Amino acid sequence: MIDLYTWTTPNGFKATIMLEETGLPYEVHPINIMENDQFDPDYLKINPNNKIPAIVDRDNGRSVMESGAILLYLAEKSGKLMPGDEDGRWQAMQWLMWQMGGFGPMLGQAHHFLKFNQGKAPYAEERYANEARRLYGVLDKRLGETAYLAGDDYSVADIATFPWTTSFEWQGIDLHEYPNALRWYRDIAARPAVQKGYTIPAAREIKIP
Repeated sequence: MIDLYTWTTPNGFKATIMLEETGLPYEVHPINIMENDQFDPDYLKINPNNKIPAIVDRDNGRSVMESGAILLYLAEKSGKLMPGDEDGRWQAMQWLMWQMGGFGPMLGQAHHFLKFNQGKAPYAEERYANEARRLYGVLDKRLGETAYLAGDDYSVADIATFPWTTSFEWQGIDLHEYPNALRWYRDIAARPAVQKGYTIPAAREIKIP
């Protein structure tokens, strides 16, 4: 049994989608970051970085923080969503790191300046709007070469990346300008486990362009 501590953010939905895809049993503990639940002393024992998500594996008492590490842990535990061949594994790993190091953080900054603080910092707005377009260009090029980020099969790399694309409007992105990414987006959005993952711990709409 996995104890999942999460909220309705792109990083949180990575964990709920992964748990739904793998079929591992889990119990949800909402951490309302709007009410500063992430600073509760008991939660800080699980995730000293006061972010979500985090998990505790009741089978061994191990706690894991950081969404990318959680995806890898659950892939290993379940034996699912990580390619078995060496080349595929490294394809999945590098695209997961691409999301963790660039696609997520940069789009998070785009949300901050383009959605929530529009007009306050023109330089930052231009910088992160341009970077969002560049990153979607990278995503689109890759998905013009392969069905999914790691190759022919859906993997942790796709699960990590997809939740950040569902806020494409906040990023000033028209997905129709990225046809390969749009095809991939619609394919993933149709998956039952993804749709269920977006209802936990509270429902959030997946917009279909």
